[in-house]
Amino acid sequence: MAHSSDFDVNASLKSYLEDPQSILTPDADPALLDCENDADSFTPGLINSVLNPVAEAIGESPEAILQAVNLDSLQFLCKCAPTLPPDQRPQLVSRSAVTDGDLFALSRQTSYIPAASLGRLLDLLISGLGAEAETIHHEEADGEGEESAHHKQVLEAFALLLQWCIAAVETKSAEKPSAPAARGGKKAVKGKAGGKDGSWDPTTQLQIAMETMAKVMKLKLARIFVTTSERDTFIGLFTRPVYLLLESETRVKSTAIRMHAFKVLCVAIKHHGHAYGAQTSIIQNLTYFEHLAEPMAELLNILAEQYDYAQLAEEVMKELSNKEFAANDTKGPKSVSTFVARLSELAPRVVQKQIASLAKLLESENYTLRCAIIEVCGNLIGMLSKIEEGNRSENHKGQINAFFDVLEERFLDVNPYCRVRAIQVFTKLCDLETKFPKRRQAAAELAARSLEDKSSNVRRNAIKLLGKLIGTHPFAVMHGGLLNYTEWSARLEACEAELNALEPPAETGLAEIEAEATVDENLLDDATQVQDDRPPMTEAQQVAAFQKAQEEAATAEALSKLQLTRRYYIEAMKFIETLHEASPRIVQLLGSKNKSEIIEAMDFFVMADAYSLEPAKIGIRRMLRLIWTKGNSDEGKGVQSHLIESYRGLFFHAPDNFNANDAANYVARNMISLTFGASPAELTSLEQLLATMMKEKAVNALVIDKLWQVYGVQKREISKQQRRGAIIVLGMLALSDPEIVVKEMETCLRIGLGSIGRKDLLVARYTCIALMRMTESKQAKGAEAKPSIRLPNDHAVISRLAALVEVQSESKDWYGLAEQVVGAIYALSKHPDVKCSEVLRRKTRAVFSATAKQAPAKKEVANAIVGTSQIDEDGDVEMSDLPTPPPEPTEVEEEEVATAPESATGLCQLLFVVGHVALKQIVHLEMIEQDFKRRKALKEKAADAASPTKKTPGAKTPAAGRKSTMSKEEKAAQEAEEELDLMAGTNEDDFADAIAHIRERELLYGPSSLLANFGPLVKEICSNNTAYPSAELQAQAALCMAKLMCVSSEFCEANLSLLITILERSPSATTRSNLVVALGDMAVCFNHLIDENTDFLYRRLSDSSLQVKRTCLMTLTFLILAGQVKVKGQLGEMAKLVEDSDERVRDMSRTFFAELAGKDNAVYNHFVDMFSLLSSDESLDEDRFRRVIKFLASFIEKDKHAKQLASKLAPRLARAGNERQWNDVAFALGLLPHKSEEIAKMVGEGCRVVEASA
Repeated sequence: MAHSSDFDVNASLKSYLEDPQSILTPDADPALLDCENDADSFTPGLINSVLNPVAEAIGESPEAILQAVNLDSLQFLCKCAPTLPPDQRPQLVSRSAVTDGDLFALSRQTSYIPAASLGRLLDLLISGLGAEAETIHHEEADGEGEESAHHKQVLEAFALLLQWCIAAVETKSAEKPSAPAARGGKKAVKGKAGGKDGSWDPTTQLQIAMETMAKVMKLKLARIFVTTSERDTFIGLFTRPVYLLLESETRVKSTAIRMHAFKVLCVAIKHHGHAYGAQTSIIQNLTYFEHLAEPMAELLNILAEQYDYAQLAEEVMKELSNKEFAANDTKGPKSVSTFVARLSELAPRVVQKQIASLAKLLESENYTLRCAIIEVCGNLIGMLSKIEEGNRSENHKGQINAFFDVLEERFLDVNPYCRVRAIQVFTKLCDLETKFPKRRQAAAELAARSLEDKSSNVRRNAIKLLGKLIGTHPFAVMHGGLLNYTEWSARLEACEAELNALEPPAETGLAEIEAEATVDENLLDDATQVQDDRPPMTEAQQVAAFQKAQEEAATAEALSKLQLTRRYYIEAMKFIETLHEASPRIVQLLGSKNKSEIIEAMDFFVMADAYSLEPAKIGIRRMLRLIWTKGNSDEGKGVQSHLIESYRGLFFHAPDNFNANDAANYVARNMISLTFGASPAELTSLEQLLATMMKEKAVNALVIDKLWQVYGVQKREISKQQRRGAIIVLGMLALSDPEIVVKEMETCLRIGLGSIGRKDLLVARYTCIALMRMTESKQAKGAEAKPSIRLPNDHAVISRLAALVEVQSESKDWYGLAEQVVGAIYALSKHPDVKCSEVLRRKTRAVFSATAKQAPAKKEVANAIVGTSQIDEDGDVEMSDLPTPPPEPTEVEEEEVATAPESATGLCQLLFVVGHVALKQIVHLEMIEQDFKRRKALKEKAADAASPTKKTPGAKTPAAGRKSTMSKEEKAAQEAEEELDLMAGTNEDDFADAIAHIRERELLYGPSSLLANFGPLVKEICSNNTAYPSAELQAQAALCMAKLMCVSSEFCEANLSLLITILERSPSATTRSNLVVALGDMAVCFNHLIDENTDFLYRRLSDSSLQVKRTCLMTLTFLILAGQVKVKGQLGEMAKLVEDSDERVRDMSRTFFAELAGKDNAVYNHFVDMFSLLSSDESLDEDRFRRVIKFLASFIEKDKHAKQLASKLAPRLARAGNERQWNDVAFALGLLPHKSEEIAKMVGEGCRVVEASA
């Protein structure tokens, strides 16, 4: 019979913890001992041959584990697998070590035992331990416990081996499958074993192992392990592998493994005194393993709830509250924060008991710990608010208020993450059934203040909190849940009126009796009592007194109810006012650079609109601008798509209970309403939005039909706004689908170009815009031109358009109409210059016909002015065979024209049309040039494809033989094609030169040019503002002259001085604005002429009119950023506007410099010039100067640039003429990180000099 081993758990455990392979196994199976120096023979078959007898022996009796051969054989197998991860394994020691044979040397580096054998070994130990537990349990049940010492040794042996085996399993699982070896021998065996390990998963075995551990710990171990140290050693054999398993993030993710581990630990803590050890382990886990933060909180929650042992959680929190972390330690505080927050969520009552200790963490410098306490406060408020009325403690309200105070304080935490967490906690508390009205109001005010926070994350969450406060507000009990300020204000006024109407009733007799009844009853016991001499009340008096008392009670009740209602209204009004104050700030945040902030702002306004908040309309309209957000990134596309979704929900989704017709009416009405009161910029953005939605098929065809019905209805009850809105929207939709307008051209003729359009010029104007959408004016670069709709000049649409110019009207809307009419003619007509010539002739005759009877000669002048021009079939202006030039109108005639007020309006309109036709004619010539190049390229491409040989004019083509069989139309087309063949030989440069000659010399100077007759006329009017005193005439003449100057550089040069004089001296802000834009256009067309006169443009930046200042800033922004003008020293004028009194000018100026800074260090290059101009400007006070310089210096980011600027500015300290100049230079040097001791010394010396002189 095999002898028993003298197993000592303490000695074995000590050896195991130091180095498992140092445990000696001399009594192991001889086959295993032979493998110690012959690793090749260590095969699965050999291992099984060893395990089989061991398993049989233990199966018969678990006590067989103590037999030396069995125990050493199992320990030998465990030694063949390392228990530490690769980075913690000791280096291979010298072979002189007694225990290190060939096999063990290899096993130190990798697990040499096959996975299947290791799994079988684990099963053997689990089953043996389970069998021993069953034996002990039966003995306890039978009252037998004599052999407790023997059982103790068996349990310790199984527990030690199980701990060892689980550690080996974990190490084996963590190893990557080894690749098959390239050569035989030991590596081949290992590779073969490794190949079988790929699908091995010990999860189920580990669960059974932990279940067996829990089963053993439920025994009466106090009878087996007499001393505490013995019991602790044994329990440690179970808890140590459990903590090892929890260190693996993969294992912890398995709910089954996690729950089994928690069960083992909970039993050990509850019944076997493992609390202190667990506390130490939990603290260590939180310090070193981030993934264990939440599982440790779950463990303590289970321990408190299911095992009624909350003491450990409290002790852990006490220790954590006193724990100090290193300044560079980020992992520990983060893990502790997650743990505390999670525990407060799972077991808030437990945490509440230790809140005084945890409050110390609020003073911690680590922001994550403060974030945790903020979240704890929120969880505790949630828990306290759910306690029923009867179960609440005396200081229940005080506790809630204390936690709310902490949250409100943290809105001002120095760290933005803490501020964000406070806002997020408040957002979560909004979902509680208890509303806490006063605290909600405070939260709304704090959130509104946080909208100005420097952190975008704080601002974004503040917007989200405000939206949540709206969505969960407590004012839905009465009058529904809408938050319309006007309605609530009216309700409050009505309530106060009712309160004032209810006066306190007069005192009744009954009241007096009751008052007397309140006298101290002790006086009634006095020996001397005075008799009441008053006569008793009659029955009628008693009834009357009782009725009055009832009325008084009813009145008091009504008063109380009204006072409560008034208080309710006042709180609601205060909340609404806070939202009104916050809305403008959120509108500003729609322009934020942070895309998620923009999306939150959009969601806020959608929510606010659902609750009828008035400022929501402003925000929703401002949102339209976001359609231009650059979509070259996911964020940019996200903003656009979110905007479209928001608008779809607001305006394009009808209620579910609507049928198709009602839904179409609803959507059409909403689309029309979007145009009401919209600015031109908003209409442009709306156009882009609707066009995008149309491309995405988001607009139903039925809705389009409804819009045409609104536009085409001829009943009187329809408002002008609705009809205008309908055609505006239709024009926008036609941008994506021109067929929308093409199909309804007849309706446009009948309404917009008919009698209704003549009465409502805006309808006519927007009809023209819609008609222009029938042709594709913009083509992609390099793309083949699409066939566009071009109508003959005698078409009804063209004729009606031309007739609209002759509409007699004093309205300013006429000019907008005329602009679109001319644009529509040039967009739709095959020969627009011919048609516009006719329009100009008729308009000129109409203007001069007022005095035609008195001055018959004027008719000849008018006829001469509108002399015909010859246009060929292609729409090109013919410059030959034209009639002789007409005589120019004399000065007397012009004066006579200007003296009649009605003629002044007509002449203003004529000059406006002349100027706009001139501009459109330039565009038309450019399109002719582009079309020529396109057709020439197509012809050459077709010729190259047909034949490699070059075609010569006059050569016989294959088509020539077919001419006899062609129809007249085909012959004409063929002739045109042959003409194009001849033209194909024309050089593109020659054609471009011809077009440029027409523009430069023919349009305004040609002997028979129509426009040439108006140049001298407008010059005469502009030069003699006393002879022509009409302000409108002067404005239109200056505008017309500016447009004509854009046509020809010669005309521009001749009249530039006159234009600049008008720009400087004109009293009309509109005229000055127009000329600023015109100068910008001329700078693009004739840069050499304008470049020398840009100073006049910069002067308008200090114009007295805000309109002119804004226009000039926008014009210069475009010219400078596009590189159209050379920037000299005038940038300082634009820099002044950074601190302008107008907010829009400030924003535009700051945006300009932000864009300029990205263009070749432009701010750096011009910094000194700007500084000189700003410093020498006496009108700029010191505070404004410093703010401007500080803003400009923020763009100097490179140290090299800062040092160079400092070296340029430093010499000015010595040359400063006064203290202000010295202060300016010193301030600028202080903003630049030059790091020059010499400059710092100069500043110090200069400061003393200035102080001494002062």
